[in-house]
Amino acid sequence: MQGLKKFRLIIVVCLSLLVGLSLPVLGRAATATNDIGYSVKALIPKNQIDKRQSFFELRMKPGQTQTLRVRLYNVTDQAIKIKSAIHTAWTNSGGTIDYTNQPQKFDSSLQYKMSDISKVQGAKTVTIPARKSRVMTTKVQVPRDQKFNGIILGGWYFERLNTKVTSNVKGASNVRNKYAYVVGMEYVMGKVPAGNLTLGKVGAGISNYHRGVIANLKNPTATIVPNLKMTTTITNRDGGQVIKDLKQENVQMAPNTTFSYPMLYGKTALDAGHYRLHMVVKNRDRTWVFDRNFAITKAQADKYNADSVDNPGINIWLLIGLGALGMLILILLILLIIYLIRRRRRDDEEAAE
Repeated sequence: MQGLKKFRLIIVVCLSLLVGLSLPVLGRAATATNDIGYSVKALIPKNQIDKRQSFFELRMKPGQTQTLRVRLYNVTDQAIKIKSAIHTAWTNSGGTIDYTNQPQKFDSSLQYKMSDISKVQGAKTVTIPARKSRVMTTKVQVPRDQKFNGIILGGWYFERLNTKVTSNVKGASNVRNKYAYVVGMEYVMGKVPAGNLTLGKVGAGISNYHRGVIANLKNPTATIVPNLKMTTTITNRDGGQVIKDLKQENVQMAPNTTFSYPMLYGKTALDAGHYRLHMVVKNRDRTWVFDRNFAITKAQADKYNADSVDNPGINIWLLIGLGALGMLILILLILLIIYLIRRRRRDDEEAAE
């Protein structure tokens, strides 16, 4: 709850898409005079824990059913289409709680997904006339699990569909701006447990096409673990030298999720060998210390080094040298051809005499 309140969970996500490249930008919440065309307001129900919050922070009971409502406002002079979906919160590789995207798989400790117990009612895509508003509803069916204590976390995602292609750059007509809101959804059941962390698999890997070592830090508890500071050292057990020394702050972990922490090597290649990871993770409530031996095989090093975009490019002087060598070979071939042609003509003339 503490980590959730730190952020405004009615947010605007501006997605700029250029030739398939997605650049998410976190922006301010839109108002009635915004330039993105619409805004979203959560209609807060009676079981809201903190009525000052603009997202759903609800006290729930096992087996409870409830209908949640939001109002969408079209502030433009034309009809717009908006699609919506319910997302389950998770921790992305940047160490932040993600409400806008969905992972390929969820942590095995997650009992109940927000997307499974909250369903948008009616059409998932709606049309809102110019200067009008519309209410959308979601039906919540809380599990009948009397033993569950903790937080179920997610977000109600909205995206405007009929945004126009805009561009001020010649040849860049395929630049498209997409604007989305996420209204946070937090269901609190029973007594929220204290947060805990465990260390899962550690090994060589690749993250967003960058090579490195990936440590899976797990939050197996049904609560947010906020404001984490991490200090990590990777040491070569074969020689004793420190390979990587990293720090990361302000890590926020969603309930029952894994933070796949990428410790990237940059232009330094992965080497096969035996290593030791030492990690200290702490916030104001607790400190966790993890030590783990792991190995990188030659096959792993070769694979991730080859797949990485961090490999240094071809040296410009090597390119120049290769180009000069190619020109020299071409000139020699031309001279050889000229020599052979002249020699053959001379031989033909001598034979004719």
